[in-house]
Amino acid sequence: MKVMIVGAGKLGVKLAEAMTMENMDVTLVDSDAKVIENINEHIDVLTVVASGISVTMLNEMNIEEYDIIVATTENDETNVVICTFAKKLGCNQTIARIRNPEYTEQLSFVRHELGIDLIINPDFATANAIAKYLLKNVMFYTGDFADGKVKMIDFKISYKSALVGKRLYELEDFDDLIITAISRHGELIIPDGKSSIEAEDVIHIMGTQEDLLKLSKKHKLLGNDKHVDSVMIIGGGNVGYYLAKELSEAKVATTLIEQDRARALKLAEKLDHVLIINGDGTDVNILEEENIDQMDAFIGSTGYDEQNLLMALMAKQYGVGKCIAKVSRKNYTKIIDKLDIDAALNPVNITASDILKYVRGGKVVSVSLLLGGDGEVTEIIATKDMSYLDRPLKDLNLPKGLIIGAIVHNGDVIIPKGSSVIRANDRIVVFSRAEDTENLKKLFTPGKRGRLSELWNNSKSAWDNPAD
Repeated sequence: MKVMIVGAGKLGVKLAEAMTMENMDVTLVDSDAKVIENINEHIDVLTVVASGISVTMLNEMNIEEYDIIVATTENDETNVVICTFAKKLGCNQTIARIRNPEYTEQLSFVRHELGIDLIINPDFATANAIAKYLLKNVMFYTGDFADGKVKMIDFKISYKSALVGKRLYELEDFDDLIITAISRHGELIIPDGKSSIEAEDVIHIMGTQEDLLKLSKKHKLLGNDKHVDSVMIIGGGNVGYYLAKELSEAKVATTLIEQDRARALKLAEKLDHVLIINGDGTDVNILEEENIDQMDAFIGSTGYDEQNLLMALMAKQYGVGKCIAKVSRKNYTKIIDKLDIDAALNPVNITASDILKYVRGGKVVSVSLLLGGDGEVTEIIATKDMSYLDRPLKDLNLPKGLIIGAIVHNGDVIIPKGSSVIRANDRIVVFSRAEDTENLKKLFTPGKRGRLSELWNNSKSAWDNPAD
């Protein structure tokens, strides 16, 4: 697949990295020569210093030969124009990032009339993810898969935990659950039955909500599961606006603190049943005046990651049950697991997940980038032409970089073991490391039966462990 990405910001670079790992032919375009020079030192992609709206550039690059163009510049209108030009010049599919709330009610018109195949809004997607986290009433919430039948949670292992020092095959109460990954000192481990759990690990578990709740209650992992009735948000940008709007519609008492007076007045005009405070959200006096200690949840959604993390930590000190920070910088990933906050959501990863799902096509139902993008959960619909059907998983020689976390057969969730079998039309949820996405791609590529064994006959099976 041949892809052009216009705009080498955080999202553009993240997409280029992910697509390159899948052996896609990627061209990255940006008008800033210094940005392109830096990218050339880190990513092996074709780079072009040019304006994305240059018809000359698009013609010279033979845009008609590209399968997809993704416009991710900082300007919504520029992204629309780039996609429109590319479509007129013969590019097969176009994707545009559009963030301005003013366009929300016009997206259908923009998409159909201007030939844009997919419109993505990172701010809206992030706000939606935070609202989902808050309203699900489940701590450590990571994601839903298979129409909500399969869930994934993550939690931190403390020194006092009864799980410390045990190998996975020794764990009790995990018969209907699977540990898909272990995050240790900022590194991602795909475990097998012999892997052991250490203090301060973060383990990622997949299963049904019922089984996950049973485990959480037994090991006292659930934390504060109080229903969220009141929320405080600092930062009235697009994420804060979308989130406040969604929470108020869900009848949650919402307080939003915005430092810029003009922006605060605009928010007050647009948001019904939301208390808008014009002030500095990092001012402890203002937080105390607005009764932060009585809030059920706190969200830091300013444009500064450090501010969001610091204020989420401070809210925890005031006894707030659920504290969330919006964090866009990749280099904070390694330390977030060590902080006493409940979640740090990255708009770049959320948006990249949506785009990767679209690019990979119809068999892929959902993609979630986790752990700063080092890990990935992909939901795939098994079709009759795939190479791994009707055979026990232990015979597939799956490499260690992949774990099949769940199989949904005729609506029933199966947490797989070595003897489990995937059949046509099943939904499978797969956890993989980012560097193993090429192996993941082979997993859902049509081919003759036995192809996986030929491709991976030198790999040690992830199912070949004492847990079987």
